[in-house]
Amino acid sequence: MVAGPWPGVRAAWPRTLDVPSTAGASAPGSVHRWHVLDNAAELAARGVAPAGTLLCVHGNPTWSYLWRDLIAAASDAERPWRVVAVDQLDMGFSERTGAFRRLGDRITDLGDLTDALGLEGPVVTVGHDWGGAVSLGWALRHRGSLAGVVLTNTAVHPAGFGLPPALRLALHPAVHGWGTTSTAAFLRVTHALARPRLADDVRAAYLAPYATAARRAGVGNFVADIPAAPGHPSWPALEEVAEGIRGLDVPALLLWGPKDPVFSDRYLRDLIDRLPGADVHRFEGAGHLLAEDRDIAGPVLDWLGDALAEPAAARIPSTESAPGTARPEGATTGAEAKQTEGTAPRTTGADAAYRPLGAELDARRGDVSPAVVDMLDTGTRNLSWSELAERVDALAAGLDSIGVRRGDRVSLLVPPGIELTTLIYACLRLGAVIVVADAGLGTAGLGRAVAGAGPGYLIGIDRALVGARLLGWPGERIAAAELGAARRRALGVRHTVPGLLDAGRSLRAPETPHDPDADAAVLFTSGSTGPAKGVVYTHRRLAAMRDAVRETYGLLPGSALVAGFAPFALLGPALGATSVTPAMDATSPKTLTAAALADAAAAIDAGVVFASPAALASVLATAAGLDEPARAALGRVSLLLSAGAPLSEPLLARVQALVPAARLHTPYGMTEALPVADIDLAGIRAAAGSDAAGAGNGVCVGRPVPGARVAVAPLDAGGAATGRPSTRPGVSGEILVSAPHLMDRYDRLWITGRHAASLPGWHRTGDVGHLDAEGRLWVEGRLAHTLTTSGGVRTPVASEQAVETVPGTGRAAVVGVGPAGAQLPVVVLETVPRARRAAPAQAALAAGVRAAVAASTGVAVAAVLVVPELPTDVRHNSKIDRAALSGWAERVLGGGRFDARFRVHSPNRDPRS
Repeated sequence: MVAGPWPGVRAAWPRTLDVPSTAGASAPGSVHRWHVLDNAAELAARGVAPAGTLLCVHGNPTWSYLWRDLIAAASDAERPWRVVAVDQLDMGFSERTGAFRRLGDRITDLGDLTDALGLEGPVVTVGHDWGGAVSLGWALRHRGSLAGVVLTNTAVHPAGFGLPPALRLALHPAVHGWGTTSTAAFLRVTHALARPRLADDVRAAYLAPYATAARRAGVGNFVADIPAAPGHPSWPALEEVAEGIRGLDVPALLLWGPKDPVFSDRYLRDLIDRLPGADVHRFEGAGHLLAEDRDIAGPVLDWLGDALAEPAAARIPSTESAPGTARPEGATTGAEAKQTEGTAPRTTGADAAYRPLGAELDARRGDVSPAVVDMLDTGTRNLSWSELAERVDALAAGLDSIGVRRGDRVSLLVPPGIELTTLIYACLRLGAVIVVADAGLGTAGLGRAVAGAGPGYLIGIDRALVGARLLGWPGERIAAAELGAARRRALGVRHTVPGLLDAGRSLRAPETPHDPDADAAVLFTSGSTGPAKGVVYTHRRLAAMRDAVRETYGLLPGSALVAGFAPFALLGPALGATSVTPAMDATSPKTLTAAALADAAAAIDAGVVFASPAALASVLATAAGLDEPARAALGRVSLLLSAGAPLSEPLLARVQALVPAARLHTPYGMTEALPVADIDLAGIRAAAGSDAAGAGNGVCVGRPVPGARVAVAPLDAGGAATGRPSTRPGVSGEILVSAPHLMDRYDRLWITGRHAASLPGWHRTGDVGHLDAEGRLWVEGRLAHTLTTSGGVRTPVASEQAVETVPGTGRAAVVGVGPAGAQLPVVVLETVPRARRAAPAQAALAAGVRAAVAASTGVAVAAVLVVPELPTDVRHNSKIDRAALSGWAERVLGGGRFDARFRVHSPNRDPRS
């Protein structure tokens, strides 16, 4: 008996039909009654012809209700799709047949239903849980109608692993009957996996078809039919599906909730291996019931439009310019700009002159001068160019001997220095893909990054290996240093880097064919604006990054640099520059002292220093005790680069006094593209006094570096970047970038990448800024941090700069509190001296802040709060977490308690998308 209504289900969708059965589980001539949710009648009533059909198959113990949001979105879309969401036999409100239905039966059942419906192509299958295998089985038997496949949290093979603990428990003889059939325990546990918790009426709808033990028999049988081993009756059918999909030549989309305790990331990795051309998106924080946890309907329809739409007519995107200014070069036709997973415009890099990243190392094999230097507590350790080349060769051969191949991902959880440099270039020589994430992301953030990248090998120091063992990070484990036998067993270590080096010295690394456009690296962002994102670089694009740095700063082979900023550690050998890693905790830039910087500079007579703003602030704070030799070493520095966040002119002036002969540059960029623009101290001072149109609002980061182009997408009244790309001076909008050294794509983040590449030929950075009349870029903050006040859209940086001119203030953040369109600007700041606890600012300080902001920007500040320390990201210790501040400010201003221990470090919180 079909019940209802159910929340979110329209009255026109439910239908039943009698279907002749050809499955072996059914007696010959059997006819079974099916229940489906089908929007065909609704579309017909509106006179709408659908673009095709989505055939949606639920798993266990859900039913067609799982797909209600997708049906609604597909019905209302500009180009509607028919959706047939089935209740499998013995499940949902379909007939209880009394037979035990195996996987093969269910695939046949689904074919019987689609035959009865007269379903013709194009059909896109959509599957979840064990409905994924059933839908793929149907797809393999109906290739003539198949246009694509969509999968969410499913599996088609054990993938070399045993059953997850949750399924082992459900199959245990002592638990199975009681947990799956006699009671509703299995259903309730499954529903409890939703993140956030299901609403009561939604949970009741999921339970509705399974009200009695008799109606739950199919749930129990479905669990019992899980083919966990080759001897299981359904194993051959599963194997047929698992191997068959390798030959599918239709578009595929994999949407995943990594918090799923059943279908974890290991099954996603298996599916990626079988469907290597699939678009993939992992929703951090989402779990098993992905369709409940996140909006998947919008992404599925977007993907259908991208993957299955007819080729659009070629068009050239226009870019507004100032009068007399030519449209920026590189605008592409729609066909040329076709992107997948956020791929950067191929037209900017694919045809550029290419020299592999390791070419300089090969060219200097006979050079006995220092290549890499480590500053250790026990002394200085040097490696010559010749020795580095020999180590890279040996380690590449050793890695090859244990099975590391071209395209394999290798996670490197090793701090900057000789070991990391050797590992990077050995992997690149093999064509393996390095995965690099900062330990400063914290255990949870680092674990998310490693799991998301899914490496086949994990090389780490002892602390990283402990985390990998305890938290189950993927990858065959290799220790960076030698370990005792007991320790190796405890950590699950199969090999050690010293052992591979020794073995490799007697072997020869294979001559791996070099593909400049193959993946080379997955580098993770800082996590300052949400969970850290994997950024994929090809060999060509990494080489282009090297070339951009070389051309911008004139770094020639033979240079000597101090790598106090971890991302630049890998570029030293690529530039042909001797590089030294100072004595510091690479995961915490604030641990770099003036003495450590001077010692590192003296060790190689360095002319170049790379350091983050937080590192330089720490250097200045510890500079008073420098002796004359240390000051002399710093006095020989000719170029200092500070990347990661803008530096104020007063701070740069203090740095200049410490390195008086150096040109001070603050490149602007991001993990996705570094550098993008550059400015020096003289340029900053000139910009501050400029009367050029558009100057003054924000931080001037200079002009684009060679090969890079910059534009903005203007903001609408709601603060969204909806305008067409513009280079008009003074127009604020989202900063857009195009460059040969732009990333290739985001890793397994199709939705993120699609948005980032949604303006053909450009990468959307998420930063807000404008260009002035002299072509300089000014950064005004993050797009997510703009304030939508009753007086219009406001960006935060100009107001923050005004706050920091008030005596007694340190760093400041301006955040919005209240509903969109009526937000109130609130200032949260550090004081000098530091406040002991979070509190409202004293009256005199608050008045000074309000006056300064009003005079500079016209913004009326609603409240001024002080805190001991602003929350920052963990990589740079300099990017303020305004999202955390906004939430905190709203709570305390709404009557919440001020927390004296205010330390909000939430760079890896889980957003809804």
